[in-house]
Amino acid sequence: MTPNLPDLSRFELQCLRLVWDRGEASAREVHQALDLPPSYSTVRTILTRLEEKGAVERVRLDGKAWVYRSAVDASAVQRRELGRFMETLFGGRADRLVSTLADMDAISMDDLRELERHLDDRSEEESS
Repeated sequence: MTPNLPDLSRFELQCLRLVWDRGEASAREVHQALDLPPSYSTVRTILTRLEEKGAVERVRLDGKAWVYRSAVDASAVQRRELGRFMETLFGGRADRLVSTLADMDAISMDDLRELERHLDDRSEEESS
């Protein structure tokens, strides 16, 4: 997996996520999985652009179609993108993000308890 993370557009990230979900995918598979997809040729162009940026790599030919897999670590890209999002919309404040999620009913009390357990586990690891 590539240590340098490329800058990706929103649609490039959406296509990359579909490759992550499947492990490997052709342009047709990505196109079929998209809600309200653009043309097939646009998806093919995006996968080529992702390859040029080092985010995906060609694995093999399946008939006449290339099959791609991710060349970047999903969690590393997610952490970077979430950090950018938090900085842009919440001034880097995770508490504001979580508060907004709670206000939207997008996070439950069970989710918050699980987050608290996760933070407690991390705190214990750091103090060991």
